[in-house]
Amino acid sequence: MTVNPTDSKPQSTPQPTQSSTTTFATRLRNFVIVLVAVALSAAIFFGLRSGSNTASLATMAETSIPLEVALSNEKPTLMEFYADWCTACQAMAKDMSELKQQYDSEVNFVMLNVDNSKWLPEMLHYRVDGIPHFVFLNAEGKAIASTLGEQPRIIMATNLEALITGSPLPYAQAKGRISEVDIPIAPKANPDDPRSHGSQVVTQ
Repeated sequence: MTVNPTDSKPQSTPQPTQSSTTTFATRLRNFVIVLVAVALSAAIFFGLRSGSNTASLATMAETSIPLEVALSNEKPTLMEFYADWCTACQAMAKDMSELKQQYDSEVNFVMLNVDNSKWLPEMLHYRVDGIPHFVFLNAEGKAIASTLGEQPRIIMATNLEALITGSPLPYAQAKGRISEVDIPIAPKANPDDPRSHGSQVVTQ
């Protein structure tokens, strides 16, 4: 029997299939790594923009001086009307937290959440219809100025310095971007009801 010389040569294993499988696995792994990196970057980005500010508002509210204490400890007070959903309040949270750390020993920082009906009398008294609404009170607890809406840190710091020294606030009545608040001034009454005539809410 004649042996074909080519039959004695070892047959090589086909490589293209194995090579393409390895390449696909590598590409898939790299794709997954990129997806994870993008997801983590997005989580950090949005966390820094929203979560940290909300956390700062919550932290400041937890550590703020109770209103009754602030009105009796003979220190000037910065009273802030705010809400967790208020974007302008969130935008100022970092600056306000740093100002609190800087002036905490000289000024009472009081936070009043407008979503808590407990503070409705104060909201009516200080005519709060937008937040953040800041009220500056002297050491005797008398309101001497107010600012409404988002304010640059330098304005808040300058006003606090004046409040501490008993000087006129240079940026009293300053206004910025606000979140509107609906306050129930009085219950709605039937205009045909004679008992509703002359009824009003008096604020001081």
